[in-house]
Amino acid sequence: MRIISGTNKGKKLYAPEGARVRPTGDKIKEAIFNIIGPIDDEALVLELFAGSGSMGIEFLARGAKHCTFVDLSRKSLSYVKKNLELCNFIEKAKILLSDYEKAIINLSKSSEKFDFIFADPPYDLKLCNKILYSVLEYDILKYGGLLIIESDKSEKVIDNNVANMIEYKEKIYGRTKISIIRHLEEE
Repeated sequence: MRIISGTNKGKKLYAPEGARVRPTGDKIKEAIFNIIGPIDDEALVLELFAGSGSMGIEFLARGAKHCTFVDLSRKSLSYVKKNLELCNFIEKAKILLSDYEKAIINLSKSSEKFDFIFADPPYDLKLCNKILYSVLEYDILKYGGLLIIESDKSEKVIDNNVANMIEYKEKIYGRTKISIIRHLEEE
């Protein structure tokens, strides 16, 4: 696992071992960034289920202003911190030990909004739809912002109830589905 582009390009990142953590592969990471294009230097990023933090760190390497990393595992967050230090990004980051629902609620209470939210929950929990509704309900994604969810290809990410608020694309890579959801202004 490495940084694909930008500052620290090619730098190898630390990753926890074991079946509970499944870092986003370089091929999928590259595909995501090819789809979303250049990252604005004022972009604020949230990485839910951060694991090693590789996606948030990739956003920072590509010029994002700040990234908030959320995970329920102290061990995973220790790898996030180690990777941020390795890449000299510690000043551009916040690390939260929390489950994703509490984090979303607390970020909303402090009026934080993000340009990009990346979520890679454990596939077996089938949380994609809940994540989408929590992000929209608590209004933490800016208008025009992207929610990017990595899931098992069999999981239904979205239903038609929110169609007027979002634009939706998905790509499948082997077992993995990448869902990219743009938050549109209400008409």
